[in-house]
Amino acid sequence: MFIDDEELRGIFKTTGEEHLQQMEAGLLELEKHPDDHALLETLLREAHSLKGDANMLGVTDVGNLSHQFEDVLGQIKRSEITLSPDLSDRLYRGLDAMRKLIHAAVTGEPAGVNTFHVMAYLMGATPPQVEEMPAPASQEEPPSNLEGIEEQPEATPEEATIEAFEAHPVAVETPPISQSPAPPLQSATSTSQSQSPTYRIDTIRVETRKLDALMTQAGELTVTKTRIDRRLIDIEEVISLWEDWSRDAFKHRVSIGKVGSRGNQGGAKQFQSFYQLSEDRLEQLGMLLGRLRTFAYEDATRLDTIANELEEGIRTLRLLPLSTIFNLYPRMVRDLARQQGKSVELVIEGGETRVDKRILEEMKDPLMHMIRNAIDHGIESPEEREHMGKSPDARIHLRAYQTANNIVIEVADDGRGLAVESIKQTALKRGICQPEDLASMTSSQIQALIFAPGFSTRTFVTEVSGRGVGLDVVRTNVDRLKGNIQVDSIPAKGTTFRIQLRTTLATAHVLIVAIGGISYALPVEFVETSLPVRSEDIFTVKGRDTILLDRQPVSVVRLANLLELGSSQVSSQNTSLTLPCIVLQVGGERLGLLIDELIDEQDVVLKPQSKLLRRIPNVSGATILGTGEVCMVLNPTDLVKSARKQQGAIVHRAMTQTVSQKHCILLVEDSITIRTQEKRILESAGYEVVTAVDGSDALRKLPTRAFDAVVSDIQMPNLDGLGLTEKIRQHKEYSELPVILVTSLASDEDKRRGAEAGANAYITKGTFDQTVLLDTLKRFV
Repeated sequence: MFIDDEELRGIFKTTGEEHLQQMEAGLLELEKHPDDHALLETLLREAHSLKGDANMLGVTDVGNLSHQFEDVLGQIKRSEITLSPDLSDRLYRGLDAMRKLIHAAVTGEPAGVNTFHVMAYLMGATPPQVEEMPAPASQEEPPSNLEGIEEQPEATPEEATIEAFEAHPVAVETPPISQSPAPPLQSATSTSQSQSPTYRIDTIRVETRKLDALMTQAGELTVTKTRIDRRLIDIEEVISLWEDWSRDAFKHRVSIGKVGSRGNQGGAKQFQSFYQLSEDRLEQLGMLLGRLRTFAYEDATRLDTIANELEEGIRTLRLLPLSTIFNLYPRMVRDLARQQGKSVELVIEGGETRVDKRILEEMKDPLMHMIRNAIDHGIESPEEREHMGKSPDARIHLRAYQTANNIVIEVADDGRGLAVESIKQTALKRGICQPEDLASMTSSQIQALIFAPGFSTRTFVTEVSGRGVGLDVVRTNVDRLKGNIQVDSIPAKGTTFRIQLRTTLATAHVLIVAIGGISYALPVEFVETSLPVRSEDIFTVKGRDTILLDRQPVSVVRLANLLELGSSQVSSQNTSLTLPCIVLQVGGERLGLLIDELIDEQDVVLKPQSKLLRRIPNVSGATILGTGEVCMVLNPTDLVKSARKQQGAIVHRAMTQTVSQKHCILLVEDSITIRTQEKRILESAGYEVVTAVDGSDALRKLPTRAFDAVVSDIQMPNLDGLGLTEKIRQHKEYSELPVILVTSLASDEDKRRGAEAGANAYITKGTFDQTVLLDTLKRFV
């Protein structure tokens, strides 16, 4: 049901999301502390409040599900049932369904939730596959060419629910713990939110004292505006006095001229009178101007104070605690760890640290990617951890803290760490760098290669990882926020990602430098020091200009060269034997920039970056200086990358490739519907497609031409996809041919069998997305 009232929609959206977030967080804690009765009471209150809100607005599906959720919690409270992992899964499924229903109620979009199935699942039914399936799009009966089958009367929803219980009897009081691996759970943080194109925070709760302070400043601003209006009256007085003086001066000149023609005595008196009048007016004018100057200074100072306080007040309104997004991840960690048979605890520290709303929006997905990668890549299985002498229970620390000028966010795990040799081999294989580049790189620079687009050490693709995306998103979003990211890893001990961001995005403290008479700005937080450099101080190390700073070599380059300025723009640059040098520090790297002149250090307001500037390397934005001059704000991270490129070191280049020539794909699928759909998807992406109806047909067509990849179903007659993959791998000429399995078999055992057969990737139809298929093909083709 869609809520018609706009105001009620907004209220229900905010309160509903808050209730669900509290219920999910409380359930996560209740799993750790099942005997915490106070926590259970809190959960009951949240469920009851959500039920009341939903029923009042007519969102009955949410009301019914929250009532059933409340009923299950009541049974736990009365010790009629215990909170088992299976029961937790049921409650989480109920929360996910309610989240979708609330979204539908406030947007009008279809929820795709079968409330009866979810209700049955919450009540203890265990049908073969409980799905939150959308209702049929049309009530028309689909055409059928089957004859001789008696049509059965359609059951009512109530009868269908009862039949579900009768067909799969389960004691509601003691829900059974499934002996088979639990199906992958899709929490809100790992599905609906992560799939949304952008994460936006539409509402912000504001303390009334902050609004009162802003209202006070707005009142002060009105008073100051009145004072400035008074200054206009003073200016009018000055102008009026000047006009009168000018007019009288003209009259006196004329009178003196006439009297002078009759005799000098009369002219002298006229001149004396005008001189005295001018003296008086001059004194009056001086007093007016002095008063005007004093008041103008006072008003300017007052206005500056009010503007600064207003800016700070508005900025603090946009500040939200990092817990706003941190609280999204515990559920995701629980579900992913359980799916992979790992024991992982997420420890959150510093969630109270407040940052700009935009930082939360930009950092949600990067943090999610890092945590998912830590679980999938970094954390070992419990058996492997015990064999290494570690606790079987792994930990991921998500912490935040504030320094003088920056916000720091860290994601640290106690897993296996980064495999440096594997990173080197992958970088060479993907063409990210050359052997000579690796030889000159430090350990931290090699570890940083994991942020290159398309980088992945995984050879087998699943829904969780191995598609070559993720950490590239991290680097992109951090760069967009004008921050930097570092990675520190110790083999067998763990990995730490450290993100450093500015506390405010609207203003910046910059160092103004000049090249060829043109000003450029460098963010001060990246400037380590400045010093004069003489030509004899520069020496060459491996073809790079270098200076010594604190007895450590630091590469230096001319900033004009990095910015690729034309000769006309640098013709007037400093040609003396001594040049100012700005030493940047970005992460663990240092770079010296030779400039013409060091001008000033000041706070500037950053202007939004235009589409044109986004195409210019090394530039992060622009500002207007006090002189009215437009000044480019440079990006230190990009400058360091450009220096590496100029010096012949590593070049990060995109791995995302387009199909410039038609690659040929062998598509193996026995279902004509699915085969047609996948064929259209592949052909629309520019691939040439040859189809086969089963594995045997595919083997006959394989030698007929050179295929770039095989996309195959598993369950097929004659020869299934696993058998086809094994036979392909038996031929030496096909040993490197990518094989991608697209199937409805989604268990971990099925994926293991696919990997053992020799498949390169495994995509399940249950979560099939054409983007996943195309991205996977781009990796291998």
